[in-house]
Amino acid sequence: MSQKRAKGCLVASVLWCLILVILAIAYKFLVHPQLTEKLTEETGSESQYTDEIRVAADSFSGYAILRSDEVKQSLRQEGIKLTIQDDQADYASRLALLKNGETDLAVFTIDSYIAAGAKAGEFPGSIVLVIDETKGGDAILAKPSAIKSLQDLNDPTAQMVLTPNSPSEFLARVVLAHFDLPNLPKDWIRPADGAQSVLAQARRTGRSEKNAFVLWEPYVSRAVNDLGMNILLDTSKLEGYIVDVLVAQRSFLRDHPEKVSAVVQAYLRAGFHHSQKDSGMVQLIRDDASKSGGESLNSAQAQQVVSGIQWKNTLENYSHFGIHPKSEANALPHLEDMIMNIVDVLVKTKAIDSDPLSGNYHTLFYQKTLADLQSQGFHPGRSLNVLSGLDEGIETLESVRTTSEAGAISDSQWNSLRPVGELRIKPLVFVRGSSNVSLTSKRDLTEVAKKLKTFPEFYVRLIGQTRSEGDADANQRLAEQRAAAVAQRLIEAGVGSQRIRTEAAPSVEQSGAAQSVRFIVGQLPY
Repeated sequence: MSQKRAKGCLVASVLWCLILVILAIAYKFLVHPQLTEKLTEETGSESQYTDEIRVAADSFSGYAILRSDEVKQSLRQEGIKLTIQDDQADYASRLALLKNGETDLAVFTIDSYIAAGAKAGEFPGSIVLVIDETKGGDAILAKPSAIKSLQDLNDPTAQMVLTPNSPSEFLARVVLAHFDLPNLPKDWIRPADGAQSVLAQARRTGRSEKNAFVLWEPYVSRAVNDLGMNILLDTSKLEGYIVDVLVAQRSFLRDHPEKVSAVVQAYLRAGFHHSQKDSGMVQLIRDDASKSGGESLNSAQAQQVVSGIQWKNTLENYSHFGIHPKSEANALPHLEDMIMNIVDVLVKTKAIDSDPLSGNYHTLFYQKTLADLQSQGFHPGRSLNVLSGLDEGIETLESVRTTSEAGAISDSQWNSLRPVGELRIKPLVFVRGSSNVSLTSKRDLTEVAKKLKTFPEFYVRLIGQTRSEGDADANQRLAEQRAAAVAQRLIEAGVGSQRIRTEAAPSVEQSGAAQSVRFIVGQLPY
């Protein structure tokens, strides 16, 4: 009997222990949190925020406005807390956050969004704002003893030292897509971990090594000033390629359009605010670099960064989205055309296998947010008292900034143009023995004209060629006529005649390619 009692006591003890453990766990995970939450509520205050909007980004200086106190202050007045999620420029992760609804907005360069979306098989967000365009902030440089123009990269030993998955890589791809470099090796990228690493490799490179280096400011200026390097091409010569945009998660945009609009308005107001202050953007860039934990910048370095970035204002966004008043609607390239050109670069350089949008480029952006603001007469200098002391003429403080097409130059300037390279085009076909361009080649020349519009400051020498057999003088005249026919076609397609010169090359080749016209690009010295 005593053994039974002992066993019973043991079982009872175990059961009571289990009950106590269960009660302790219940208290810890169910009761205590509720009591703590109630106590916190009773001894706390109501939040000034009713909503939180999450934005995935990185520390690029071009996003400084988005991270600014002015944006946060403007949204705070509407009860919105803005949280920036820094992913260290991991675009695949950024796209996944959008896809999974773990972020509401994200910033991308257009090319990085297209490349990431192509790899993921979907585009979970829609572009609602153009943030900025690089205008000189990124450049391809080389030591003049080894490489004098982009065409010198047409060599099986040449490489480009750059930071992969960055605007530097895409700038290099723009060159590969548009210039004729068939001998550049397949492994043309020599990867580096950031601009400092690229610059370090430039310091170690021999004078005769055919390497180009892709950098961004302030490292571009350091390469020029400290290493005596030449700029082969920078983004000030391009139109509509290195462009940053704000992307809204599609479900969030559909369900909360007013919140997306609030962020867009806050951003445009903050950008306007800093643009109207003396050295406003320079100070913003310095403050942002300090807060984001990046490399500190002095005033001169910050000015170099600012000089290389064109932040897009309200009117410029209206123009890019095609909703500006008709008189100025075509002042800047339409977003749809920019996306088309960027996809073309990515496909031609094999960054992606094929067009992931199947030509439906309009599905990648949403114009209604800005169209509604435009119809309401929105101007960032008004409302919410973000700015003060402005009169009713504030609209005149903003304008649509365009890149002027290269102007007329003298004969001596033509002869001293700095070489850029030879354009990569499909061989042109002419009716046998004439200067009449075939129908297919006419369509190709329309595409070449569009390409030249994205390089508005370049001049082009059109060099007509014919086969070597037959009468030399007749061949020379035919070569000149073919170059002139091509020039006329380009002019009809919108390329300024002042940018074009025609000439004939001696007839020395026997191949069919000798019957074509070569496009040699030059620019005025930097």
